Amino acid sequence: MISNENILALAKKTIMTESESIIKLTSFLDDNFSNAAQAIYNSKGRLVVTGIGKSAIIAQKMVATFNSTGTPSLFLHAAEAIHGDLGMLQKDDVIICISKSGNSPEIKVLVPLLTRFGNTLIAITGNMTSFLAKGAKYVLNTTVDKEACPINLAPTSSTTAQLVMGDALAVCLMEMRDFKPEDFAVYHPGGALGKKLLLRVKDMLEHTLKPMVAPDASIQQVIFEISEKRLGVTAVVEKDAVIGIITDGDIRRMLSERDQFKDLVARDIMTKNPKLIQATDMVTDALNTLEDFSITQLIVVENNEYKGVLHLHDILKEGIV
Repeated sequence: MISNENILALAKKTIMTESESIIKLTSFLDDNFSNAAQAIYNSKGRLVVTGIGKSAIIAQKMVATFNSTGTPSLFLHAAEAIHGDLGMLQKDDVIICISKSGNSPEIKVLVPLLTRFGNTLIAITGNMTSFLAKGAKYVLNTTVDKEACPINLAPTSSTTAQLVMGDALAVCLMEMRDFKPEDFAVYHPGGALGKKLLLRVKDMLEHTLKPMVAPDASIQQVIFEISEKRLGVTAVVEKDAVIGIITDGDIRRMLSERDQFKDLVARDIMTKNPKLIQATDMVTDALNTLEDFSITQLIVVENNEYKGVLHLHDILKEGIV
């Protein structure tokens, strides 16, 4: 049996072989790459990415990346294309065709069909003299010296090179489109990522209780409000404006410092000028404020009107962090 030491050595060799192939790609970049990026950027159609075998799987990943970063894309399987799926192509579409050899039977049949209506064809191939390379307008070179596979057959280094070349195109197009985090959020509305980029404070208040007392409320009323709303805090509100805040910590400190409190009211123990957050602010901004001041609650306002309390636990429940 192969030893653990040999397993680790093979794993390291695989990673090093593939990383060397990726580094070599930088020397292949030329005007073909920049012109290809410009063609995709200036296109009035979609980006269609096609391939067969392992290259088809890489093509699908590229399409996912392009779509999520502002370049509308479609996947076209090379084998299915010659059996009817060519109908998805439109005259203004730009096409990327991926093939290590560039000479597979399906590619040889497909290339003339892809260009017959004048569509711009971009080749990603490891064979610069192949049928695909000769038939494409722009050729992106992904030649590798060897596969990481020990018998130099299974696509490993070559598919990694294809993937990296696709990522390079996607990143350049993001910059060309001035793609911003808020744009990214539009394409990723679900999950923790979407919440982090899209969720505003007001979205967290729909089912949140709104603890509040008047400035002249008795301490008993303050304690009751904090206990009933179970947020560990209450706002002190006068004419819809927040003038102070009382936390359960304030109550504990009061009890430890005084023998009696029947003559005290909310105004006497409240903290003035509490930390506020606007209802329209991002929840991530609220989280940063909580962390900066080592607090667990923020008073939420909108146009100086009290809207509620945002608690750290509410943010954690949303899975934003």
